[in-house]
Amino acid sequence: MRERGLDPNIPADALAQAAALPGAPTKTEEPTRDLRDRLWCSIDNDDSRDLDQLSVAEPMAGGDVKLLVAIADVDAAVPKGSPVDRHAALNTTSVYTPGIIFPMLPERLSTDLTSLNDGQDRLAVVIEFVVSPDGALKSSDVYGAVVHNRAKLAYNSVGAWLESGGPLPPAAAAVKGMDEQLTMQDRAAQALETVRVEHGALGFQTIEVENVFEGDTLHEVRQKEHNRAMALIANLMIAANGVTARFLDGRGFPSLRRVVKSPERWDRIRALAEGLGDRLPDSADPIALSAFLDRRKAADPATFPDLSTSIIRLLGRGEYVVDPPGAEPPGHFGLAVRDYSHSTAPNRRFPDLVTQRLVKAALASHPSPYSLAELETVATQCTKQEDAANKVERQVRKSAAAMVVQSRIGDQFDAVVTGASTKGTFVRVTAPPIEGKLLGSHPGLDVGDRLRVRLSGVNIDRGFIDFRQA
Repeated sequence: MRERGLDPNIPADALAQAAALPGAPTKTEEPTRDLRDRLWCSIDNDDSRDLDQLSVAEPMAGGDVKLLVAIADVDAAVPKGSPVDRHAALNTTSVYTPGIIFPMLPERLSTDLTSLNDGQDRLAVVIEFVVSPDGALKSSDVYGAVVHNRAKLAYNSVGAWLESGGPLPPAAAAVKGMDEQLTMQDRAAQALETVRVEHGALGFQTIEVENVFEGDTLHEVRQKEHNRAMALIANLMIAANGVTARFLDGRGFPSLRRVVKSPERWDRIRALAEGLGDRLPDSADPIALSAFLDRRKAADPATFPDLSTSIIRLLGRGEYVVDPPGAEPPGHFGLAVRDYSHSTAPNRRFPDLVTQRLVKAALASHPSPYSLAELETVATQCTKQEDAANKVERQVRKSAAAMVVQSRIGDQFDAVVTGASTKGTFVRVTAPPIEGKLLGSHPGLDVGDRLRVRLSGVNIDRGFIDFRQA
């Protein structure tokens, strides 16, 4: 972390600031509504303690659904320019590595006083939007509120219930009407996703890794399975981020936008499609690329995650940019949305906290707390540090993987090329899900090519996994 400009330690003055708070904030300048009687729930990872958002749905006439997403009011406890804020502005994100988390905020805040913990009253910024049965967003609003989490739920158990009729999670079963809540939220989320797909949202399926510990010992690296509860929350958050961006623009405020511009290597994406007997247009087209991905997922689901990973690399990285009020927003190619901020995770991401301050200033009829020049600096820092955090997380994950597979040196695997540049050629193996460098010179290989490799060595401290072509 230090090598990449990230501070693994929260400074003493920031810890002292958090320790001095008598409890969770109860007062804020903008008007607030009392919404504690709603059937709010959180859905996150099984071990998540920094709960940023809650959701609740209300049925309306004609099959419409009103969705409310409550975002933890972190700004109420973290004033701009305070010691906690300065550390958050430096790292800009929490860093998640196997076995340990380096939080952006002191844990007394992120897992307690500013976390939307179950059974607790908390201040929040609520993003409200009405979804029609066909997935159209009909109206929206943003306002302050006091909320109360009725059920702390997890992706895996909710996903199993939604997908296969597994048992309703006990925390949901204990709340009358929560089963109807989850069904209503899921139905609206699927309708929202259908509309985005029609507009060219890219349906990737990547291989994510989870590390399994037995006590303090790393036991296994395995593939993390996606489920419908994850898609439910993702779709609600994408919609909420769009509402937030449009709200700020409508109030004459600037905003931080999260963008993925037109693909950097569209020609190579076209070549991948041609190699699979398909065709893409000469110019970048999200609808055509989305349709191609759907065809490949249906034709060869086993290798679709490899294709997804290759295309994600070829699209280029996301970045934060400033959108002045009234300007044409840059849009997000992969999500097929015109307006997209990051606003739903202020405990974990600094751009979300900055966005929250902008929203709260608008609600309180105050001027923007940030000048355009300040926002430009924030955007640059957040892009830089997010990239640094991703590299740290990837390196430590590789160290974990190297530790697990060191006993398999000499074994052969099927692999796919995930990177090809002057830095070298990199490949990924699916079973176990590991990635490493292909030693030697391979001028003919490019992203997406498939080959047979042999594990030739590991360096656990540096996170190196080395292969040679078999």
